[in-house]
Formats: sequence, C-alpha cells, structure tokens
Amino acid sequence: MTLWLTRITVDPRDRQVRGDLTNAVRMHQRIMTLMPDGLGANARQQAGVLYRIDETRSGTQLLIQSSSAPQLEALPDSYGTAEIRDLSPLLDALHDGLSVRYRLAANASKRLGRTSEHEGKVVALRGQAADEWWLDRAQRCGLGIKTLTGTSQADQSGHRRDAAAAERVRHAVVRFDGLAVITDTGALQQALCAGVGRGKSHGCGLLSLAIAR
Repeated sequence: MTLWLTRITVDPRDRQVRGDLTNAVRMHQRIMTLMPDGLGANARQQAGVLYRIDETRSGTQLLIQSSSAPQLEALPDSYGTAEIRDLSPLLDALHDGLSVRYRLAANASKRLGRTSEHEGKVVALRGQAADEWWLDRAQRCGLGIKTLTGTSQADQSGHRRDAAAAERVRHAVVRFDGLAVITDTGALQQALCAGVGRGKSHGCGLLSLAIAR
C-alpha cells in the first residue's frame, strides 16, 4: 500500500486556519475535503487518513497521512504552504532489528471495568500511566521501546455548529517521542497504516518514524 504524507505549514493569520486549529471537528472536515469524493460512510478509513498538529521552529505544521493522494487544489490559497511525500521508500526500508525514532500523539486512555462504579467510562491517562499505556501498545505494534519522553498536549476538542453539548468531542492527548527497535515489521506496518488508540478522526493516532542514524 502507498502512503502519502502531506505537510502543511499553516498561516496563523488566516481566519480559516485559526478556526480549524481550535475545533477538531472542523479540522477533520477540512482534511477530508482533500480526499477523493465517493468514499462512502467510512470515508476516513477508506482514505487511510490520520493527522497530527506539530509546533515547530518554522511554525505550526499540519501532518496528514493518507492512502489516497491528497487533492491540494481544494486547500484555500491563503491556508499555508504544502508539500507531499511518498512514504513507500520508508515502509520498504523497515525490517526487524532496525533502530528508529518515533513520534505519536495519542489519546492514552482506558475503559473502566466491572470493579469501578463508573463501569464502561473511558478515562484519560497521564504521567506514568500514559507511559505504561504506550509501552504496552508499542510492543503490540512491533516496537521495542528504548527511550520514551511523554509530553501532555492540549486536548483535541470540537463540535459541529448545530451539535448539542453531549455530541461534542474531546480527546486528551499525550505526545510520545523516543528511540525504538523494530521487533515485528508486519505489526508495525499495520499500526502505521491504521493508527494507534482512540480519537483517530480528531488528531490522535498518527505514528511517525524516521530511521535512526
């Protein structure tokens, strides 16, 4: 499968950019305008869309991974500057034993069990509990973690214009960075394509890798 990574350095002066950055539902809708029409009810999954917002020295960057080539002509001219990269060379280079750098902004969370008075409720994890969540998930994703830095991020929240309060979305986010060794290439490639954890429609779950030098 071919994966595309679109990197958009957004213009914070643009009104549409500011609106999207403060409303995860609007950001999701914006990103989906870059995907082909006719994808059906599960359009995000069909297009393989995952995204993350990174704050960098050069500004705020919107990273979009997709299995469908993005249609950048749908992006407003004033939105920012965009570049597209084919991730196939990276995917083809992955193999067991390879050292990689990783980054993941995830909704580290768990569903409370029968011993809790709030059985079934999903609760956010922070600190050591979030790190342990990622260590467990990473193993299942084919990564042996060597170093880990967990950083709490602003919640991803949003709502549709006509939505009731109960329909609004909010995802607590922790960003994980570090070094790892690939232990199961097949499982890792699946995690890269499918994403990790909850909140994939709203800025969570995109696992990024770079070969460690």
